[in-house]
Amino acid sequence: MNVSLTPELEAIIEQKVRSGMYGSASEVVREGLRLLQKRDQTHEAKLCALRADIQKGIDSLEAGRYRDVSDAMADIKERLMAKKPENG
Repeated sequence: MNVSLTPELEAIIEQKVRSGMYGSASEVVREGLRLLQKRDQTHEAKLCALRADIQKGIDSLEAGRYRDVSDAMADIKERLMAKKPENG
């Protein structure tokens, strides 16, 4: 497989090898691909969790389990006021 890199990317790879962190350009590229794969897996897991949370919300709405925004805000304000320390 042949890969074309920009001069900037080639310089990064060469610097990593010169530093002794990696034994070859191939090691640098493999490490980069492993990190990319891990990032993609993490992204996919977060996306799946978000979709599940959205579905829970949709299910709650469809089942009638929701509150009016003004009621929810009033409840939040009441809770915050209850936590506010008294002056004196």
